[in-house]
Amino acid sequence: MSYRILAINPGSTSTKIALYEEETKIFEKSLSHTAKELEAFDEVLDQFEFREKVILSVLKEENIEVSSLSAVVGRGGMLPNMKSGGYLVTKEMIDAFREGLASPHASNLGALLAYEIAEPLGIPAYIYDSVTSDELEEIAKVTGMPGIRRESMCHVLNMKAVSRKVAEKYGKKYEDMNILAAHLGGGISMSVHHQGKIIDCIRDDEGPFSPERSGSIPMLYVVDLCYSGKYTKKEMVKRIRGNGGLKAYLGTQDLRDVEAIVADENKQAQILFEAQAYQIAKGIGEMAPVLGGRFDCIILTGGMAYSKSLIEKISERVQFIAPIEVVPGEDEMEALSFGALRLVKGQEEARIYARP
Repeated sequence: MSYRILAINPGSTSTKIALYEEETKIFEKSLSHTAKELEAFDEVLDQFEFREKVILSVLKEENIEVSSLSAVVGRGGMLPNMKSGGYLVTKEMIDAFREGLASPHASNLGALLAYEIAEPLGIPAYIYDSVTSDELEEIAKVTGMPGIRRESMCHVLNMKAVSRKVAEKYGKKYEDMNILAAHLGGGISMSVHHQGKIIDCIRDDEGPFSPERSGSIPMLYVVDLCYSGKYTKKEMVKRIRGNGGLKAYLGTQDLRDVEAIVADENKQAQILFEAQAYQIAKGIGEMAPVLGGRFDCIILTGGMAYSKSLIEKISERVQFIAPIEVVPGEDEMEALSFGALRLVKGQEEARIYARP
């Protein structure tokens, strides 16, 4: 018996869909969503029906009968109390997402969409390598404010997938390498991989600004804004994640648009582009002491890694740390599908989510 896996990966500005039969890709599509389309929705979860219609439309175009599916896997979201690997999507997990237990992020839609398609068919829905999968060492969780602990929140799925690919290129096992990975997408996160685990990371709200994230800002300024009476909590969160970064300055989160504005000799855009590369390099440097600088390589991945100009500017500042491997885009669909395949075959055991 061969297994057919449908993988769904909701991103901040796109929905990626792939169908695999065992380890063979049948098709893959990435559907972009314009800012105008997404502005119609106040909350990320409000996009559920819109994205579901997009997925079902693609399956119809590709003449894929949903009855032929063995499992559906969605990108893992931002629920707390998660570990790496696969989870069975249950009603309890869906309720946790809908009740707002997870931080706002497009990845939260992965579980909901997978469950909606799989449940009527009586097949399992999974998520794999959730954004909040926690393998951090205890020392990495300490903050200077009692009652607040740092929790893992980074692009686990893509970072682990590309790290395995790079390890294979080096003729090594992922578990035997020390890797510093930077995912450069709508949000930017960084992680240190040691013995097959992410032992420290920089979240998308505590490091470099990105195309749509404000990144790290002096905290007292943020406190002033929160108590200024000008913004609700929801509006402040949106300024930090969604309407921050390059989008806040230039009205676009598409780096290709930003580069076009830079090419028109727009001084503000030029400074912002330089600052983007500068802050990414600083973030990589901040991670370097975690393993005493002993890294096999630095991986630059994500959609922004397609920008040769940005990569050159980053590399100039960090190449002294370790060799740089550029892996543009994402290996997420394969990683999701292969993970679900192991789960449905019983080669890995699916976890059941428990609220903290």
